[in-house]
Amino acid sequence: MKIGIVGLGLMGGSLGLALKKISTKYNLLGYDHNPSHKRDALRLKLVDAITEDFDEIKHCDVIILTIPVDAIISISQTLIDISSTCTVIDFGSSKEKISNAIPTSIRTNFVTSHPMTGTEKFGPKAAIEGLYDEKTMVICDIEQSNDYQKGVALSIFKDINAKIVFMGAKEHDRHAALISHMPHAVAFALAKAVVGQEDPKSILALAGGGFKSMSRIAKSSPNMWEDIFRQNKENLLQSIELFNKELVLCQQLIEKEQWDELYNWIAEANKLHDIL
Repeated sequence: MKIGIVGLGLMGGSLGLALKKISTKYNLLGYDHNPSHKRDALRLKLVDAITEDFDEIKHCDVIILTIPVDAIISISQTLIDISSTCTVIDFGSSKEKISNAIPTSIRTNFVTSHPMTGTEKFGPKAAIEGLYDEKTMVICDIEQSNDYQKGVALSIFKDINAKIVFMGAKEHDRHAALISHMPHAVAFALAKAVVGQEDPKSILALAGGGFKSMSRIAKSSPNMWEDIFRQNKENLLQSIELFNKELVLCQQLIEKEQWDELYNWIAEANKLHDIL
């Protein structure tokens, strides 16, 4: 099976590593606009070959789009002449706009997915083995995909040992804003607050594990996260509003020295551990 991977950064490169473990089953063809990404992907053996001609990608059995949401939407418009047996899988982090933008004539070729995994690093050098191992792969609006394409996608996801979850695109975007997109916004804001101090180095000298975890998130790619925030704007704003209400409540309880109420507020937050 010939798989074209469009986008050879963290997600595409790590996917290549995972699939190359089954070298007799898949042949991987890479495509990327960045010349250094292409060189690194070949040197690191993330794919078997690189093509400069996107028509070669269009003739693959499977096309996997591991690029920003805007680029996925744009490329989907160029795929109207793919074979009826071609399977297109996208890894976009917001799903509804992608799902709605796919040309009607090839909508059944698409399996819109989102792997709930990643790191703050980017580019082919960031690719790691096992990135998808035991991680959740959300498949959205699966009823809009043909049975053949469903089977191909599920087989690939099984091979990389991902855990499958089915969900509507609208529901996915609402949940992703709350558990992924909003926490990134909070991490960026925290980093900005620290950097804005007169002596941030003194603050960082005291930083413990909690701060380091959040500051790691704040190192994430501006290009990627500007795209994500823009594409999921409405859901993200609602999530930020919910967070702001809780933060203001915390502030008020401290200002009024309502320590018992603050204790109960924290105890309520602790209940999240019963879910995770």
